[in-house]
Amino acid sequence: MIRGGVVTGMCVTHDSGGIDDIAAASPESQAAGVETLLSAPSVEEAFVLSTCNRTEAYVVTGEPAEGLAVLRAFFADVDMDVVVQMHHDESLVHLLRVATGLESVILGEDQIIGQVRTAYEDAREAGGIGHLLELAVTKAIRVGERARTETAINEGVVSLGSAAVRLAEREHRLEGETVLVVGAGEMGQLAARNLADAGVESVLLANRTVENAGHVLAGIDAPGEPLPLEALPEAASKAGVIVAATGRDDPLIEPDHLGEREQVVVDLGQPRDVRPGVADVDGVTLYDLDDLEDITAETREQRADAARDVEAMIDREYERLCEQYKRARADEVIAAMYESAERVKQCELETALSRLEGDDAFTDEQREVVAAMADSLVGQLLAPPTQSLREAAAEDDWSTINTALQLFDPEFGPDEISVASQFTGTPDVSVGATDDD
Repeated sequence: MIRGGVVTGMCVTHDSGGIDDIAAASPESQAAGVETLLSAPSVEEAFVLSTCNRTEAYVVTGEPAEGLAVLRAFFADVDMDVVVQMHHDESLVHLLRVATGLESVILGEDQIIGQVRTAYEDAREAGGIGHLLELAVTKAIRVGERARTETAINEGVVSLGSAAVRLAEREHRLEGETVLVVGAGEMGQLAARNLADAGVESVLLANRTVENAGHVLAGIDAPGEPLPLEALPEAASKAGVIVAATGRDDPLIEPDHLGEREQVVVDLGQPRDVRPGVADVDGVTLYDLDDLEDITAETREQRADAARDVEAMIDREYERLCEQYKRARADEVIAAMYESAERVKQCELETALSRLEGDDAFTDEQREVVAAMADSLVGQLLAPPTQSLREAAAEDDWSTINTALQLFDPEFGPDEISVASQFTGTPDVSVGATDDD
């Protein structure tokens, strides 16, 4: 039986909702999200991507309606007005766009490609990656890598960390300043590195694990001091610029930590790392992820030409992905046909040999000659239908494939071929697509 399945996706992103919406949609972890999706009986494969700017979930089910139902339950805590629903084709194209950075706050930013790789590994370890998502996600990763090496999509501001520094520079002189970074994760590392490159006097880096903070500071070109999170109140009062990026559940920066001087605070946390009331403190300017849209507008203009090149690349690679699915489907159909023929051939061969041998047993050489003849007959007889099936898959002729499968496997019916046609992202005109298509 050939493998069926159709991809359905849903997401909450910086384009569709705000920071709090994304936080409400975020699972405990990407792996936990995959496990939750897989617990639904109808889900065969699952993939979850959760970052500060997006929470996305994809499932493979037998029918689109099943996938939509599972994903609606997954996003039950979110206002559905900010949830974007994607059917098969849309899901595949969206994955390619995400990995290339076309859907990022900062057009073409580099961080997302690593986040997609991590999400893929998390989903694979959780058992969520099967044949369909393996092709889709790995294709997205490869296209994302090509976009960055073959176009200028990532020139200029390439991460939220660098955008945060650019934003802070507009309000505060960085050269010779003491700055504070909260969080030693990837976002915090990028912010610390960009602040050091901007010529700050020193970088204070507060983190739950002080050792990790020290390791990050060892890799930047500026004096630094690692601190525990308990030292935040004092450290925040010293810093002219604060960039927070931890992703903890509760805010770490409070209004009473600030206000003794002019300060710029950039909150990259998802959920928020900075209490919103900080914006009301005299002398303090607070920015969050929603505010980064302004700083990224310039980058979008600079990268407009490169984006068009990436769009064309995505169009080509999406077509190639569909061709991969079609070839895989045709190969599975052909394999089912050969397996059926092999069973018949083996049974008839054994019957014929047992009748011919009688009292005089065939030699091994004679048995091999007869078996080779049987193999040759099967191969020659199946060669034309093999070619026809490959051509039928390429042309989305599922009626021909359905007929072939029913000839070799009477238990294979219209329901399975409907799923098979959806798998390629093309409408099934022979049996009728569902309303959810």
